[in-house]
Amino acid sequence: MRLHDTQHVERALLAQVVHSRMDPPEAADSLLELGRLADTAGLEVAGQITQNREKPDGGTLFGKGKVEDLKSLVAETSANTVIFDNALSAIQSYNLAKALGVRIMDRTEIILEIFARRARSSEAQVQVELARLQFQLSRIPVTEAQQRFKGGTSMRGPGESHLQLRNEPLRRRIAELKRKLAEIQARQTSQSKAKRTWPVVSLVGYTNAGKSTLLNTLSDADAYVDDRLFATLDTKTRKVWLTPSRQILLTDTVGFIRNLPHNLVASFKSTLNVAVQADLLLIVVDATYPRVDDHIAVCTATLAEIGAQNVPFLLVLNKCDHGNADNAVLHLTEKHPQAIPVSAKTGYGLDLLKQAITEELQKCCTLWRLPSATSRT
Repeated sequence: MRLHDTQHVERALLAQVVHSRMDPPEAADSLLELGRLADTAGLEVAGQITQNREKPDGGTLFGKGKVEDLKSLVAETSANTVIFDNALSAIQSYNLAKALGVRIMDRTEIILEIFARRARSSEAQVQVELARLQFQLSRIPVTEAQQRFKGGTSMRGPGESHLQLRNEPLRRRIAELKRKLAEIQARQTSQSKAKRTWPVVSLVGYTNAGKSTLLNTLSDADAYVDDRLFATLDTKTRKVWLTPSRQILLTDTVGFIRNLPHNLVASFKSTLNVAVQADLLLIVVDATYPRVDDHIAVCTATLAEIGAQNVPFLLVLNKCDHGNADNAVLHLTEKHPQAIPVSAKTGYGLDLLKQAITEELQKCCTLWRLPSATSRT
């Protein structure tokens, strides 16, 4: 089922438990981001509700009283979807849906929905389908009858047999999709660094930091740009001339976000492998974002998760044309002296960025010399 169609827009409530292991400002920022995810998915946000707890309730995430408050808010706002910023277990999702009578989603599920909408290439569609099926497998509804028959490995109750039968088609399809992705990755791996004509520089960064705009500006290209999260999923590669006689291949791929689902990272391994195989990374961040340090930390953690933590990088501070950028850039350059302030929109700082890329490649790209015999025509 689609989140919305042309005749009907779903109204959603945002919900979040802030527990003792969470940083309150980061939790508030995460809830704001969840609202942006909902908007990207086409939902109308009707309200939000939070609860501070020592730890989430194992059965419903919220406490019993808060679930009743949420039920009342659902009725008051005519919401038909509740999106939780916290990850939900299968039993929590089931219990909440039963108690509230509306569709229950969590952060992982709405990100998967957005990816499903934005996937264009056959590779991206396979990757998204794989991640969604793996998520679905973890969320097979747990009914009361199935709970009654649930037990140790020696038990073979009707509920367990039902689950096995229900899961088998999913498992077969997952295995088939994994084989397809393995074939894609094998073809990509065959295009090794040794066969490259020019160095590859990969744009990475938090979603909506302006990577696609930067790709367009540097290469005079027309990659799709949208002021929403995850505007593009497919890898795009363009030729960029650093000097009249030296060029690189500049790639742009899916953006990062906090709590990016692990299944999604695993499914998009062949796409994200562009960053792992790059000669240089440009970590692009929105310098004007109030908690930009958190975005940098998410990028660093995600790069480590995909195995790109040792690839040389430059930190690029984008959107420096904004009126509130000066103080933010000063703060960031004090912490990151090598960071390069730019504006992909106006072209500010791009000559310095090209010079920095050239100098960094001369240091780190020892096996592939920048072409000097080729001239730009």
